[in-house]
Amino acid sequence: MSALRDAMRELPEAVFADLLESDDAYRIVLDLPGASADTVDVTVESGRLRIEARREKGLPAEFRYLREDRSLFLDAEIPLPPTVTGDDAEATVERGVLTLTLPKSSATGGTRVPVEDA
Repeated sequence: MSALRDAMRELPEAVFADLLESDDAYRIVLDLPGASADTVDVTVESGRLRIEARREKGLPAEFRYLREDRSLFLDAEIPLPPTVTGDDAEATVERGVLTLTLPKSSATGGTRVPVEDA
C-alpha cells in the first residue's frame, strides 16, 4: 500500500484527498468542487487508477475573466496494489466529493486447480 499512499501525496495541492483501507477494500475520497458524475471519468487498467475531472462553470455573457484561480482539471494516474483489479469498483460524486471504493481481490495471481486421486 505504500506506493498507493505515496502516489496520493503527489496529487496537486489544490486537490484534497483521503485514503482509507479496510480488510476488503481501499476507499479514496477526493474533493472536486464543481465536478459532477458527467465531468468525472475513472478507469482502472494495467494496475493503475486514472482519474480525470473538470469543473463546469458558467460565465455570464457580459463578463470575461481577468483572473481565474478556481479552474479545475485533474488528470491523475495512481499505481494500485496488485490486490486491486478494479473489478466491482464503485464511484459516486455527491456535492463535488468523489468517493471511490476499490475492492481487494482475494486472488494472488492465478486460479487454483483442484487435484484429486484417480
